[in-house]
Amino acid sequence: MAELRRSPLEGVALGDGFREVPFLSQIDLRLNPADEGARGAVESVVGPLPLVPNTVHGGHDAAILWLGPDEWLVVGPPGSAADLERQLRDTIAAATDAGPVAIVDVSANRTTLELDHPDARAILAGGCSIDLHPRAFGPGRCAQTLVARAGVILWQLDDAPTYRLLVRPSFAAYLAEWLTDAIPD
Repeated sequence: MAELRRSPLEGVALGDGFREVPFLSQIDLRLNPADEGARGAVESVVGPLPLVPNTVHGGHDAAILWLGPDEWLVVGPPGSAADLERQLRDTIAAATDAGPVAIVDVSANRTTLELDHPDARAILAGGCSIDLHPRAFGPGRCAQTLVARAGVILWQLDDAPTYRLLVRPSFAAYLAEWLTDAIPD
C-alpha cells in the first residue's frame, strides 16, 4: 500500500515572501560529545557536529543544528531519513569504542516554513523575543524559541536574510496565518 503523506499546510493559502518546505527528513541525535568513539562514528556519516551552542553546520540541502549540549537535529532532503537512520545505526554498531547514542526519526514532528522576504528580520522580531540583529543572530545560527507564541526551531540560512521555521504540524496553519498578516503590503 502506498504511503499517503499530507502536508499540514495542504490547502492553506500562503502569503508572498514565504513558502512551506514540506517533508524534510529530520533525525534527532543524542550523545555525549566527549565520547570520541560515538562522536567519530556519527560524524563519519553526517559530518562534523556543531559544538558551539545554537550553531549550524551545513546549508539548505543538509544541515546539523545544535539543539542542546548533547542533542542535535540532522535535517536532510525529503525521503532520506530511513537511509540516514540505518547508516547511523550500522556505523554506531560497528564502532567498538562508541558509547550510547540515541537516534530517532522525528521527520513527522515538524514542517518547515521558509521566510525569504526583504523585511524578514523585522517581521520575525514582531513575534519573537530573541535578538535577531546580525551581530547576535546571523547565517549559521539556530535557536529554539517562540514566534507568535508557537514553539519553533528558528534557523537563519543566509545574509538575505532567509529563515527556516521548523514548527509542529498543529501550529503550522496558525503560524502561516500570522506570517501572512505580519508581512507588509
